[in-house]
Amino acid sequence: MAIDARRLGVLLAVHRAGGVVAAADLLRLTPSAVSQQIAKLELEENVQVLDRGPRGVTLTAVGLMLAEAAERIETELVEARKQIALLGPEVSGRVVIGAFQTVTRSVVAPMLTDLALTAPGIEISVHEVESVDAARGLRSGELDLVVLEHDSASARPVPKGFSETLLLDEPWRLVVPTSMAVPATVQGLKDAVWIGAEKDTAAARALARVVALTGAVQESRHAYSSYEVALALVAAGQGIALLPALALQTADLQGVDVVQVAGLGTRRIAARHRANRHEPTSAVTAVVDGLLAHVAVLDLG
Repeated sequence: MAIDARRLGVLLAVHRAGGVVAAADLLRLTPSAVSQQIAKLELEENVQVLDRGPRGVTLTAVGLMLAEAAERIETELVEARKQIALLGPEVSGRVVIGAFQTVTRSVVAPMLTDLALTAPGIEISVHEVESVDAARGLRSGELDLVVLEHDSASARPVPKGFSETLLLDEPWRLVVPTSMAVPATVQGLKDAVWIGAEKDTAAARALARVVALTGAVQESRHAYSSYEVALALVAAGQGIALLPALALQTADLQGVDVVQVAGLGTRRIAARHRANRHEPTSAVTAVVDGLLAHVAVLDLG
């Protein structure tokens, strides 16, 4: 019997997220559903893929081998999509993209290089804008495709006349000064002083949710609009911050520790476009496919 690829995907999520609960957040499943998929994988293959201990789970040698195989399959699928694009009819048109800083740097900009090869007929214009302004620009017709961020627990319905494609469900990470004792649970953050996020952002909504889980009243000493500022304030011992994994990939982490704590949830990154008789155009669809190909190979550690 062939190995169920869906179960391999769940195991890969556990490997990437560092635990069952964090993987459940990443996959938008319950921890019980994740555990059931892992148990079925172990039963069907007659192997043990996780070592379960009082401090959480780690992958066995077999589990690590299967997780690495799942990563290779994922990479092969991405490459296959690129080859299909090369063999297909040429797509042309102009696409104006609106996206916020972290996803522009880590996903949109690298995607442009590949798209120039797979779809040279598409002319791309990128505008760096925050989610609120991006959604407004899409409604007005100034933008053709926007990349938005949502906190996993407070995502709003997609407005009528638009369609949204989930690109990435990335975990929120706790960032603390290196001198601070690392909390084991969300409840251990009850007395924490937070570096506050700018209002109406996914980070602000996620922070409010996490603070509510601790049963405390949010105490914010500072407020930031860029993740670099948040990291600098944490490194200076001014508090702790809740930041998305994507923002930490190339960041200066001197003076801070990045902590994985179960229950922090995820930041959902989605591509939104108009949906009607004439849209999305083939060019917009090709750009969405290009974005999906790039997020599929991201390593968020």
